[in-house]
Amino acid sequence: MIDDSACGLAAVEQEIARACADARRERSEVTLIAVSKTFFADAITPVLAAGQRHFGENRVQEAKSKWPALRQSHPETTLHLIGPLQSNKAKDAVALFDAIHSVDRDSLCQALAKELPQQDRLIELFVQLNTGEEPQKAGIAPAEADDFIRRCREQYGLLISGLMCIPPVDQAPAPHFALTAKIAKRNGLTKLSMGMSADFAIAIQFGATHVRVGSAIFGHRPAAAALTATPAA
Repeated sequence: MIDDSACGLAAVEQEIARACADARRERSEVTLIAVSKTFFADAITPVLAAGQRHFGENRVQEAKSKWPALRQSHPETTLHLIGPLQSNKAKDAVALFDAIHSVDRDSLCQALAKELPQQDRLIELFVQLNTGEEPQKAGIAPAEADDFIRRCREQYGLLISGLMCIPPVDQAPAPHFALTAKIAKRNGLTKLSMGMSADFAIAIQFGATHVRVGSAIFGHRPAAAALTATPAA
């Protein structure tokens, strides 16, 4: 019997391929991040068995509780931190993750600039934009993005790979994706982490290189976990 999550993964892969074809892009240009936050190892294993190798988590402690064991059997897995990162968790995050999509303030830049060379780690870093300027959401306001990216590079010596955004749930995502792509282009950034289960096909049209898909693969998160989780991927 094929696991439901493996079927979900196959369906998402088909939709990504279709969206890439519609946008006249190669499928290889888009990395699918399966967002496994709040799911236990037994739910993740079938997706690993189906060949998925990029996964996203929101919290350092949760990732530490399940991924070291999972990586023993799948050491080639790439782990992405897609949720907010506290500066005091930077050490653990640098040790565990291969990419951090939520760089959004100077104190975090300072912590990463310290930990990356100490651990001799080179990981992908994305600046998170708050394109809707929502007070409850993390991220740099678009008007402040250029200066922040400059500080990341010049003041802290960080290698920024791209930008990440999460559009407001009550607004059309396309203008937010377009704005993110525009800011990335003028700052010489080639990677765009944007698009989730409901809108990743649109994000691909606007140049997304990383799409973060959770519920379309794994189904709905456990109700108890959802109460404390950050916005769904």
